[in-house]
Amino acid sequence: MNLAVIGAGIAVLTGIGAGIGIGVATGKATEAIARQPEEASKIQTALIIGAGLAEATAIYGLIVALMILAKA
Repeated sequence: MNLAVIGAGIAVLTGIGAGIGIGVATGKATEAIARQPEEASKIQTALIIGAGLAEATAIYGLIVALMILAKA
């Protein structure tokens, strides 16, 4: 097996971390909104920004994996 394929597989694993992070953040945001409904807009804004940043890491991992596979 080519080491580039293994490297691409490892690079794609960033998606797992992003998925777990977004899941935990969404759960905590839901709890926070349930406790303080009047702050829902602020909590939602922070959640969306955080989820976007977490998802960016997964996209970077995918791009790196595709670049590795393109050179293999």
